[in-house]
Amino acid sequence: MNLVYKGKTKDVYELQNGNYLLKFKDDVTGTDGVFDPGANTVGLSIEGVGKAGLRLTKFFFEKLNDMGIPTHYVDADIENATMTVLPAKMFGKGVEVICRYRAVGSFLRRYGMYAAEGQPLDAYVEVTLKDDNRNDPLITDEGLEMLGIMTKEEYKILSDLTKKISGVVKDELAKKGMELYDIKFEFGRVGEDNHIALIDEISGGNMRAYKDGEYIEPLKLEELMLK
Repeated sequence: MNLVYKGKTKDVYELQNGNYLLKFKDDVTGTDGVFDPGANTVGLSIEGVGKAGLRLTKFFFEKLNDMGIPTHYVDADIENATMTVLPAKMFGKGVEVICRYRAVGSFLRRYGMYAAEGQPLDAYVEVTLKDDNRNDPLITDEGLEMLGIMTKEEYKILSDLTKKISGVVKDELAKKGMELYDIKFEFGRVGEDNHIALIDEISGGNMRAYKDGEYIEPLKLEELMLK
């Protein structure tokens, strides 16, 4: 295995057959020791969160694959906290896509003049550029096309996939009495035809969820989902 990237929450290795291996860590994003799925720094480490995140990721990716929704997932080894995936080409140097059902976090910080905390949102999709130095700036479909990162047609596919996948996650959480407030995804181009597919992970560290008005920590969320 050849280490190709050391990330904040996982490391990436290239396998001899051309696929990649993701090694999940116990680190989560946040600031000042407080978890924040939208943060671009590691805020804290939570023992066991790597394996728990992989269990939930395996659950959702296998469900999406069964539904015919494109992902890069091949298989997972929970004991070793690793996931095998297909190679994917990034959009530019990477984009993140957030789907919001409630006004919290960075949405509220930006639009607090107009939005009330916890205000319902109708699966509002935001795209940000992965750029730690510039605090992951928001960008529109026009900006993405002008900068040669993706076409407007690709943006539409990405936005529609985001809403569809978010709906699947939202419905599964609701079965366990939890409400999804927001969730963050990554996408890439996969295969010879460069089709757009979900990459990275779907774990408690990528979303905010509440139960009976109380915020659910990533580890607790995964425990509730998979028990």
